[in-house]
Amino acid sequence: MTARMQVAFIAHDRKKDEMVNFVIAYEHVFRHHDLYATGTTGKRIMEQTGLTVHRFMSGPLGGDQQIGALVAENVMDLIIFLRDPLMAQPHEPDINALLRLCDVYGIPVATNVATAELLVKALERGEFAWRELVHKYKPEDWRS
Repeated sequence: MTARMQVAFIAHDRKKDEMVNFVIAYEHVFRHHDLYATGTTGKRIMEQTGLTVHRFMSGPLGGDQQIGALVAENVMDLIIFLRDPLMAQPHEPDINALLRLCDVYGIPVATNVATAELLVKALERGEFAWRELVHKYKPEDWRS
């Protein structure tokens, strides 16, 4: 098992049940890490599990951007963002900005349960040790 990792959960409305079920299935893994989530998603996870989750605002009210700020500050290690690809989201620019930041800073992000399961299995096996090295450096140190 690696050191405590910072894991964020975001789920669109029609994916919240799926997210809660996923977290319940892997509660034994997540209890060893620091957890974050957008408002309602975090509340539902805490109500259905014994996990403590630091909750941000709802996604449309800025929660996605709050998590994005942690990505830009090299704090976040993994994001599970269950998106609803069949429903237009009023805060789509915020979603795209968060995903872009994950790409810029090399943060693994899963947008469906299949990918989330692969990442959580890697987390469980301790394969996120490379993130411990990244935490030693500040984003401004990456610039040449």
